[in-house]
Amino acid sequence: MTTIYHNNRCRKSRETLAILEDKNEEIQIVNYLETPPTEKELAGIIKLLDISPLELVRKNEQIWKDNYKGKEHSDAELISIMHQNPKLIERPIVIKNGKAVLGRPPENVTKIL
Repeated sequence: MTTIYHNNRCRKSRETLAILEDKNEEIQIVNYLETPPTEKELAGIIKLLDISPLELVRKNEQIWKDNYKGKEHSDAELISIMHQNPKLIERPIVIKNGKAVLGRPPENVTKIL
């Protein structure tokens, strides 16, 4: 099973999903804006991606600029911020067999297929 944290309004997310569909993957689609990952799930995803929480934040979003930019945040605080504001989570995230990648560019997904 391949899981994609997906936003249908995002072109990169749609392109990544299309790659998965073309590879005939069994896909679990998580619309993370409607069903945000828990803080524990986010921490696990970040660990699988092997990045810092700050690297998963969409820093160009207005929510970030208005409320969080330029301030110090612990990793736990960043995870909480993303959980409370899922729009700040970089997308798409694809997970398969204990490995994860960001679909930016969408072709990154082939690294774990």
